[in-house]
Amino acid sequence: MISDTALEAQSLQLTYGDSTIFKSLNIRIPKGKITVFIGSNGCGKSTLLRSLARLLKPKSGTILLDSSEIAQLSTKEIARRMAILPQGPSAPEGLTVLQLVKQGRYPYQSWLQQWSAEDENKVQHALQLTNMLPYADRSVDSLSGGQRQRAWIAMTLAQDTNTILLDEPTTYLDLTHQVDVLDLLFDLNQNEQRTIVMVLHDINLACRYAHHIVAIKDGSAYAEGPPEEIVNEAFIQNVFDMKSRVILDPIFGTPMCIPYGKGRTLSLV
Repeated sequence: MISDTALEAQSLQLTYGDSTIFKSLNIRIPKGKITVFIGSNGCGKSTLLRSLARLLKPKSGTILLDSSEIAQLSTKEIARRMAILPQGPSAPEGLTVLQLVKQGRYPYQSWLQQWSAEDENKVQHALQLTNMLPYADRSVDSLSGGQRQRAWIAMTLAQDTNTILLDEPTTYLDLTHQVDVLDLLFDLNQNEQRTIVMVLHDINLACRYAHHIVAIKDGSAYAEGPPEEIVNEAFIQNVFDMKSRVILDPIFGTPMCIPYGKGRTLSLV
């Protein structure tokens, strides 16, 4: 039977230095969906993402990628199945967008298998999907923040994996470019059935774009599921220690959090 789970952590224990981040974490990432990790700063969202990509070795427990234990897979085999875009990646000075995107084909290169027509097609397709073809000959460091992030996403697309992990892909972007990047990822999920897993800080954007949310708190998954089923005022209070009103987004109908706090009160008189 074909599994509907892309990634799974079983009894995962993760440590960072002398600190234990997760003692016995169990989560399942649905295949072909957008999953977002949320939680307060320092709760371990990025650490978990790195571990799922086998960039951080767990102290104990098992991680399954398409039902295969990743500890038993070669690095190239993992790279052919799963791509990860870390937070704030940097490229060598002068590297062009085309040169960057070509790096995504590295897992398919060997002494016997050099650059092929398929590699070229995958690169061109990735540039086209991200609207980066006009910038192919531009240096990455000459691009705006939003364009640069699209170039890096194009590189992960050229890698041609079913699963893509992104650590805070909207960091340092203004609101317009945040929505632009998230719209791109949404289209990739809808049109190409890519499994997208990402860390986001903005709870409202997480609720708008995610099919599945995993809330991290105190070394475990406090709650996981569709945002419309799990995100409410008690959820925000328990996960973020913050009082709020949760209403329906008037455009998308997804949960929208309005935090309590000090602010200017408008006179309605």
